[in-house]
Amino acid sequence: MPVNVRLDLPEEWWYTCAFQLYNRPFVECFEETPMLVAVLTYMGYGILTIFGYLRDFLRHWQIERCPIAREREEQKDFVPLYQDFENFYTRNLYMRIRDNWNRPICSVPGAKMELMQRLSHDYNWTFEYTGRIVQDVINLGSYNYLGFAENTGPCADSAAEVTMKYGVGVASTRQETGNLDRHEEMEKLVANFLGVESAMAFGMGFATNSMNIPALAGKGCLILSDELNHTSLVLGARLSGSTIRVFKHNNMQSLEKLLREAIAHGQPRTHRPWKKILILVEGIYSMEGSIVRLPEVIALKKRYKAYLYLDEAHSIGALGPRGRGVVDYFGLDTCDVDVMMGTFTKSFGAAGGYIAGKRELIEYLRSHSHSAVYATSMSPPVVEQIITSMKCIMGEDGTTKGSERIQQLAENTVYFRKRLREMGFIIYGNNDSPVVPMMLYMPAKIGAFGREMFKRNIGVVVVGFPATPIIESRARFCISAAHTKDMLDRALSAISEVGDLLQLKYSRHRIKPCLERPFDNNLYEDIDD
Repeated sequence: MPVNVRLDLPEEWWYTCAFQLYNRPFVECFEETPMLVAVLTYMGYGILTIFGYLRDFLRHWQIERCPIAREREEQKDFVPLYQDFENFYTRNLYMRIRDNWNRPICSVPGAKMELMQRLSHDYNWTFEYTGRIVQDVINLGSYNYLGFAENTGPCADSAAEVTMKYGVGVASTRQETGNLDRHEEMEKLVANFLGVESAMAFGMGFATNSMNIPALAGKGCLILSDELNHTSLVLGARLSGSTIRVFKHNNMQSLEKLLREAIAHGQPRTHRPWKKILILVEGIYSMEGSIVRLPEVIALKKRYKAYLYLDEAHSIGALGPRGRGVVDYFGLDTCDVDVMMGTFTKSFGAAGGYIAGKRELIEYLRSHSHSAVYATSMSPPVVEQIITSMKCIMGEDGTTKGSERIQQLAENTVYFRKRLREMGFIIYGNNDSPVVPMMLYMPAKIGAFGREMFKRNIGVVVVGFPATPIIESRARFCISAAHTKDMLDRALSAISEVGDLLQLKYSRHRIKPCLERPFDNNLYEDIDD
């Protein structure tokens, strides 16, 4: 047997002891799709597919014009450059609702924003701008969890001051002449913030995963990945050359089964022990709004002698009484997480990502990570934005503004989720997650919801295939500490109005409305889930 671990525990073991691992209620909701809605959704996609093939027939005979990219006639016998179904989906389904994405913003993406108005005269193939600016649009789409995306205040002032001293670009890698004193200070601050020995920063959040996982695992290693992990994690796992096995989302029985099989059987054919078993999970899953069952994952990781890679892109700053992520949220020890990853693009209003952990891990990555060796250093004003916002969260700026933002985000999240459920919408995820998916299901309602909300000066993100399963289209709201109660109430009123118009209130488990908004200074400790 590759590792000396007991395998004689019953499958029901987690049902009896999992509750002992949590110091607070852990409530997540994934209401089942009503049967009629599921049938109508399939019918909608079926009708769209039929009409899509009919239009493709007309395009083939040049009766209808199609400006989408395609292979030339002389290349028809080559391996297709464009995947058949994805290309079909793009030209026949996505183009119908393309106006809901890529809207140009011409202001700070704060609690409110300004958008450039655009029109299309050829069914969303091309757009033209009218020159009109749509002002005071309530922003429910940006990952501005703590409200640091702003052009005034200490962060903006510090970034401007550093720009005057260092400039905008570094024009070199960290290993050459691009290692600034501000980079060193930022990494020490990140390590102190997370409570770990060391940390290192990267200029791109996506590359933090995709370029560092291959440095940590390779041939002969096993990666166990949650089925809903972000594309950056999936790409990093594939680039590593490791064997990849996927477990059901947040399902500890599925994860334990894979761990037991991996230890009992070892590598395929040779049955040699795996060189390394690496578990990949996220803190908050950005499309589901769910929070990883970290206490259970850590218990499994310890029992089966595996390594844990935790992606806190959405949870760092947004969860925990001190804003230090999902580890802080559950009151766990950071030493139990082998690799802590996160991004600065969301709660900190900046750019880039980090890897944190033991000093040996970070020193290894400094010389083996492609993203560390070959990538240009982070821009000085971006670094300063991270330093200033993180000090604010930690209270090192001499104020309590950081803790107030964390508390405000928690209150806004609970209030917004509760009100949506009271209205009768199907909402996914954890009660404390600021990512709030609201199910739309039917393809026609994706575009209709986005357009109707925009008419009411509410900016929302609607999501469909391939970011979600093809019949689980949704609107995804991102709550911010910068949102006031008036903004949230206006948005909720518009959502309810559009929900009635489009018949989106699918839930069969409505909650009795509460007339007053709860306010609790000890929300993290005493909230009644």
